[in-house]
Amino acid sequence: MFQKILIANRGEIALRVLRACKELGIQTVVVHSTADADAMHVRLADESVCIGPPPSRDSYLNIHQIVAACEITGADAVHPGYGFLSENAKFADILAAHNITFIGPSGDHIRIMGDKIEAKRTAKRLGIPVVPGSDGAVTEEKEAGRIAAEIGYPVIIKASAGGGGRGMKVAHTEADLEIALQTARSEAGAAFGDDAVYIEKYLEKPRHIEVQVFGDGFGGGVHFGERDCSLQRRHQKVWEEANSPALNAEERSRIGGICAKAIADLGYSGAGTIEFLYENGEFYFIEMNTRLQVEHPVTEAITGIDLVHEQIRVASGGGLSVKQEDIKFTGHAIECRINAEDPRTFTPSPGTITHFHTPGGLGIRVDSGVYSGYKIPPYYDSLIGKLIVHGRNRVECMMRLRRALDEFVVDGIKTTLPLFRDLVGNADIANGDYDIHWLEKYLAQSE
Repeated sequence: MFQKILIANRGEIALRVLRACKELGIQTVVVHSTADADAMHVRLADESVCIGPPPSRDSYLNIHQIVAACEITGADAVHPGYGFLSENAKFADILAAHNITFIGPSGDHIRIMGDKIEAKRTAKRLGIPVVPGSDGAVTEEKEAGRIAAEIGYPVIIKASAGGGGRGMKVAHTEADLEIALQTARSEAGAAFGDDAVYIEKYLEKPRHIEVQVFGDGFGGGVHFGERDCSLQRRHQKVWEEANSPALNAEERSRIGGICAKAIADLGYSGAGTIEFLYENGEFYFIEMNTRLQVEHPVTEAITGIDLVHEQIRVASGGGLSVKQEDIKFTGHAIECRINAEDPRTFTPSPGTITHFHTPGGLGIRVDSGVYSGYKIPPYYDSLIGKLIVHGRNRVECMMRLRRALDEFVVDGIKTTLPLFRDLVGNADIANGDYDIHWLEKYLAQSE
């Protein structure tokens, strides 16, 4: 097991990883920018190192400063959390060259899954169902037209190196295709420095289902069930739940088994999430995230297994603590992402939190790194906390969530709490009857 882990992140995920390290008896080091000097994870860590000014490129994305912090403090491993350098293959390679363990998969696996075209090819080879579409990058309008005609309109054009909804355009007819292709390539080049795009069948009313997987580093793999992340705004997840209200036990077992076998065949090590669009009983691979997900707590709630503990165990060479037959799913869990944003316009709302009170009681968990008097800096992601609620079934979970939202108090800034109070009382949400377009339609109708 590791002696000292450096946590290369900030906010609630840095605190989440820090807690896991303390439970395992591992010394902790956190890095921080000057803007985060008073952050909770900095206060609670065994050691902290300031690595630069507020801009991420000068601090949390500064690989050389983070490696130097490891060498100064004697850290023998780095946990990247999510975002920042968590899916940066170069970072993983550099750490390996310095004999520092990256708590995550190999740089090669990060590279494969970071290229959306190569990821789709790999998924297909591993037996994971994929969305019909091009086998590689599409550059010519004529080729795009041929592929679109084969798979049928509507089609979606996506950036190969993309994410977060950038470089994505839908063409409903042949007449739409030329401008959609040009616009997607232009956006992809501007956002990612790579204008390669590919074409897929556009599903009209899919759900977003993702499967939590783990590879043990020795050719074995398991799955920890699925999460439903269909409630999204601009391709950003807002509300996640496990298990999905859209799947039955047979579907859950089938797709989980496919993913666990694939991750074993790939020789993958650590946590990963295989994401799908699901429509009419069929799953279609869209991407794999080679890191811990923001929404991992709902999986922990229904399995009782600490996924960060598992990450650390696997990275240290100890393999997984459980076999597939040991993993049981109990009850239902929902996570709401609490952002420092206007609940209607979603404009960021940095500032000082004057009062902060979290809900409690059975089945309630709040992951947050903020506190009363904390000043939210304007430089980073607006996520300030996650409310995770677990119940014996979905009905109990929803009732508990309603109560928890009523208890949650954040004063001094605007947050998305009012949005969740609206959603928890909505009939479609109560019935689990929603798809990836539902939330944006709901917000448009509420204006």
